[in-house]
Amino acid sequence: MAGHSKWANIQHRKGRQDKLRSKLFSKLAKDIAIASKLGGPDPDMNPRLRLAISNAKGQSMPKDNIQRAVDKGAGGDGADYSELRYEGFGPSGIGLIVEVSTDNTNRSAMEVRTAFSKMGGNMGETGSVAFMFDQVGKIEYGLETASEDAVMEAAIEAGADDVEHDEPNDDQWAEYEPVHTIWTARDDLGAVSSALEAVFGEAKSVNLVWKPQNELDVPDKAATIMRLVDALEDLDDVNNVYHNMEMSEAAMAELDSEE
Repeated sequence: MAGHSKWANIQHRKGRQDKLRSKLFSKLAKDIAIASKLGGPDPDMNPRLRLAISNAKGQSMPKDNIQRAVDKGAGGDGADYSELRYEGFGPSGIGLIVEVSTDNTNRSAMEVRTAFSKMGGNMGETGSVAFMFDQVGKIEYGLETASEDAVMEAAIEAGADDVEHDEPNDDQWAEYEPVHTIWTARDDLGAVSSALEAVFGEAKSVNLVWKPQNELDVPDKAATIMRLVDALEDLDDVNNVYHNMEMSEAAMAELDSEE
């Protein structure tokens, strides 16, 4: 296990947070409603709902909004949503995985395909990209939670695979909230997150994510690729977008030039 800093996380690129916040709350509410419908409204008996509520709290979603989403799912709404994964390629062969929750699969497929096409990418067959990624658990705690050593020790004890520590903000990244990131095997996410919660309290987020096995450094295409990522994220049915582009200093410089 190695603790290190990985600062350039595209999910926190400056300039995107305000635009995505209302969409984030909508996504969180949908996740809660689906989980409540499928497994019941009691989070103690429904691990998926417990995870969805934990993520909503980590994003400061109001308690009333969370309860309305639970009640909505328990009342029967959310039953017609399908959870899908689309795969494709951006410029320079960058691989992308797009996770979707939708009540209209034809609409979602068309919108995702159109976004790829307009931004210079191509949709791929199922499995054409996923083999380049690993589905793993990702747990985030704010830096104020505990020291790097304390988080590392607790993560090792809990059975985590790796830990990363961001560095405190500077002026360039004032809109980014630095975190401790704990990585786990897919099947260990629940156990590790529960063990860490017993030590540090609720995490900022707990998710299964697609982590690239290797990242490609294509600084001359960074802005083009991120426009594709942004276009996909802006679709109402899209929950998450993952890619295997390395966010090197050269790539970040190109992104800054586009701001």
